[in-house]
Amino acid sequence: MALNVVRNEPSIEVAPLSVHIGAEIGGVDLTKPLPPEQVQDIKAALVKWKVVFFRNQMLDHDGQRDFSRQFGDMTRGHAVYGNVEGYPEIYAVAKHRKAKRYTGEPLIRPWSGWHTDITAAINPPAASILRGDVVPPYGGDTQFTNLAAAYNGLSETLRGFLDTLRGVHRFAPPTGVEAQKEGYDEVQNRNTMVSEHPLVRIHPVSGERILFVSPSFLKSIVGMAPRESQNLIEFLWEHIVRTEYTVRFKWEPGSIAFWDNCSTSHLAPSDIFDIDFEREFYRTTLVGDIPVGVDGQKSTPIEGKAILAA
Repeated sequence: MALNVVRNEPSIEVAPLSVHIGAEIGGVDLTKPLPPEQVQDIKAALVKWKVVFFRNQMLDHDGQRDFSRQFGDMTRGHAVYGNVEGYPEIYAVAKHRKAKRYTGEPLIRPWSGWHTDITAAINPPAASILRGDVVPPYGGDTQFTNLAAAYNGLSETLRGFLDTLRGVHRFAPPTGVEAQKEGYDEVQNRNTMVSEHPLVRIHPVSGERILFVSPSFLKSIVGMAPRESQNLIEFLWEHIVRTEYTVRFKWEPGSIAFWDNCSTSHLAPSDIFDIDFEREFYRTTLVGDIPVGVDGQKSTPIEGKAILAA
């Protein structure tokens, strides 16, 4: 008869980077298949710290794909913008990729650029894994925020109100710009996504209440007048990016960020456009489930299909 073995010590090294979010993980070699106990301990660290980072992991496309699949099914590189040729699960995050998509000057506000990946889908990704390949010597940091801590930082009265609300998430260009006419508008039109999600979702593993208010995708709150909706949304966006809920990660060659997309938003850097250095990263994404609200009701699709495994 097999006995259950209880491990008193974790199989990995976990070094927290801030009070509410972010930890570096050591004692692992991601170029090789991980033993089951390390996979489980990384998963536990991810749930607790929302985003975990690895250093000096020199992976190529095959290595990143092999590491990622140990944690779940992978989606296509990007549900709208495609993938790296020959690697359907990998998306290239190049420095100037957005310059080809949009025209116009975006409206910049404190929460501009912050987002939870593709919440316009009925089943937003569960997690994302980003690998630094070509990394500038300085600049280009990525920031993450803990949406569970942000929820808990609100008053009990407001939390109770938000628990009852739902929001419409749409994949659309940022305010102040429009899609380029040469290709990207057609791509977005072919892959239109609109979903209604609870404003507060229940984390599928921890059971935490998450303030599910992605600034780049949440467009309105169901049942509210436009002015009411916009004022509440902007208050929540301002709240979730408060510094005490965030962590800022400085990249090095071989760095990897692995974030829980259910409970975080993140901000890609804009300072890289002020320097001449190149920046080339690659991302894999794990298939997610349909969010569930405090009342037990699932999100509902309005337009578009679920994100499936690649």
